[in-house]
Order: sequence, then structure tokens, then C-alpha cells
Amino acid sequence: MSLRVRSALLAMAASAALAGCASHEDAHTLTLWTIGREGEAMATLVPEFEREHPGLHVKVQQLPLTAAHQKLLTAIAGGSTPDLTQLGNTWIPEVAALHAIEPLQARVDGSKVIDQNDYFQSIWSTNLVDGTLYGVPWYVDTRLLFYRVDLLKQAGFDHPPANWDEWRRMLAATSHPDRRIYGALLPTNEFEQLLSLALQQPEPLLRDDNRYGNFRSAGFKRALAFYVDTFKLHQAPAITNVEAGNPWTEFGRGVYAFYFSGPWNIGEFRKRLPASEQDDWSTAPLPGPDGPGASNAGGSSLVIFRSSKHKDEAWQLIEYLSRPQVQQRFYDILGDMPPRRSSWEGGKLHDDPKARAFSEQLERVKPTPPIPEWERIVTEMQLVAAQAIAGQLTVDQAAEEIDRRADAILEKRRWVMDHHSMKRDSSQAQGARDE
Repeated sequence: MSLRVRSALLAMAASAALAGCASHEDAHTLTLWTIGREGEAMATLVPEFEREHPGLHVKVQQLPLTAAHQKLLTAIAGGSTPDLTQLGNTWIPEVAALHAIEPLQARVDGSKVIDQNDYFQSIWSTNLVDGTLYGVPWYVDTRLLFYRVDLLKQAGFDHPPANWDEWRRMLAATSHPDRRIYGALLPTNEFEQLLSLALQQPEPLLRDDNRYGNFRSAGFKRALAFYVDTFKLHQAPAITNVEAGNPWTEFGRGVYAFYFSGPWNIGEFRKRLPASEQDDWSTAPLPGPDGPGASNAGGSSLVIFRSSKHKDEAWQLIEYLSRPQVQQRFYDILGDMPPRRSSWEGGKLHDDPKARAFSEQLERVKPTPPIPEWERIVTEMQLVAAQAIAGQLTVDQAAEEIDRRADAILEKRRWVMDHHSMKRDSSQAQGARDE
């Protein structure tokens, strides 16, 4: 055998071996995309899943939060999506509209692990788009009050606020703007605070099947007025989160009595404040206009891409990550709170009084409108609200302007829905004529 022929045969054998390896890897590798720090927890959680499923390997890829949205859209357009991914709840309607992810209700109905009734109801509903389930909640995020117990006590209050009137009195009693001390920190470039107050109202934020804004409703104006008045009364500084500097240090110094934030800050305050100050702060559910109030239903879910060749295996991973004991470990690692009530019955969550307020709040959260345009709308809402805070617009003018911007964003949605309605009516009329 000549050297040239031998080399050619060796090259062919090597190519075949590589192809076989690639095929083997493809058949036994699941690719999971995570966004931000959640990927760090997978290094701890995935090995047990792989031990339970010999021959199945999970490849975890972390996407930076700032680039995740564009990366997902690029992958969908290019047909290069992973098997499954973490997806923010407000992104699900957009990705579902692109027909990129699998409906999951049939899998949930046949699951011995996932009990739909065990999930906080409004968190579960964030995964529904036009009645179809596209994801399973992985962890939850909502906003409530971090507050200084000692400062309220000095002001004559032995409990957190139960309603808006009581909260207003507490804000007034703890605000000393001449000394740059304020009742609350509400960064003017964050929409979550106003959004939560708006979700406490009886009217929806959008109307006519989410075709138009509903920000001129009496409820939204009530929320906006309470929010704007907090700044006008100098009970919160009109600054952005960049201008606020280090909120943990300022909270510890008593610059703010209330801090409106999410579950990750339990760990941050425990880490950043000295042991001598740990009893000075606590958490409380949001007060509403007339009693306990709603907050936003946020967090991330797990979805399976339609293009995946390993949907059954991807579902097995979702079931594993949905186990209460795994969700408890997930909380221990990152502080991400579980969406299942049973996951709160054991571990550190069960014995943590500062986490308990989040469990109470999660029973009173509301989802935002399930449409792809929502993030653009809520961003415009906050931009206009900042103008009202600055005194450039009245509450009525701001509400009208938010509606105008929302209606402009929803113009294409209205056209698509009207076009589909016309086609359906035409088809029905033709069917009637044929009969």
C-alpha cells in the first residue's frame, strides 16, 4: 500500500471517527441557555441530574443580561436555538409570537413532578399566551418594602404600613429633606414602583383586548398621583438609581426608611450591613389603597424550543429543576425564590422571617399584559412619569401622553388583529354562501 493511499485511508477513518463522535455528542447533549448569574447555580445543580440520567450531558451557556434579548432573537432568526432556555416572563409573549417555543400543557398534564396547582397562580399565568402554556416558572421576582424597623419605631409606629394613608403618614414622619433624609428611595428611572401601584387598581392597564392604552383610567391616575406626590412632598428624592449611589449603605445610614426592591436584596443587606444592624430592618408586603396591595408578577421560566431534537430530555431537565428540594437548593445558592408553595415549606426559606413577606406578597401579585409590546410601553410610561415628577406635566396630561404613546406602539397589533378578524369573517361568510 502506497504512502499516499495509506494517508488517505487514515484521513477517511479519522473523519468517520469525528463524525461518529459528533453524532454521539449530539444525541446525548442538551444545551441550556441561562441569562446572567443563574448559570452559576447550574454548575452545582446539573451534576445530580446527569447522575440520574447516565449518558445525558447538559451544556450550560450563560448569556449576559445586556445582550440576551438580541442573542435570542438572532438565534431564532438563524435557526440556531438551544434545546431549552431561561426566559424572562415578559419575554414569553414575544418569543411565542415568533412560533419559536413549544406548548407545554400536555406535558404538564402528564407529569408526576409538576403540580400546576402548587404554583402561585399569577406567576403561572405569566406563561400563558392566548390560553396556551409556553413555559414553566423557574424562579419568581416581585417587589415589596424593605424598611427600617428602628426608624418607624422612633416615629411612633410599631408595624409596617397597611394601606396608602398609613404609608403616607410614615413617609411624612420619617422625611427630613432639609437634612437630605427621606421616607423612601424610588429611583425615577425604574418603572417597577409605579407599575406595582398601578397593578393595585381595579382597571386593566390596556383595554379592548390589549389594543389600546388604558392609562387615562381613574385607577391609574390615582396610582400616578400617589407616586408623583411622594416626590412633590419631598418624601423621596427625584434622582435616578445612578445618582442614588450605594443604596445599601444609605439605607443603613438611615437616609431612607423604605426601600422598594426585590428578593435579591435580602442577601445584599445581610452581606453589606454589620451584624449590629441586622435587627434594624425587615421586609413587608406592599400596602394598597385600602389594605394589602398587589405587586408585579416577575421572574423567569424555562421553555423548550420547537427546533430541539431532544424535547423529551429537555422536559426531564425542567422537571428536575422544578422539584421542591432542587428549588430550595437554588435559593440557597443564589437567593432566587421558588414559584411553588411546597418549596417554601422546608429549608432556609421556611425559617427566614425576612423572606416570609415575599411568600405573602406572591399570593397577591398580578401579571402584566401578555403582549410582545409591553416592555416598550412600560418604558414609555416611566419616561412620561419622570416628566410629571419634574413638574413638566400634570397627572392628567401625563396619563393622556402615556396613552398616546401606548396607542402608537400598539398600532401594528391593531392592524394585525383587525386583518385576521376580516379574514375570519370573510371565510365564515363564504362558508355560509356555500351552504
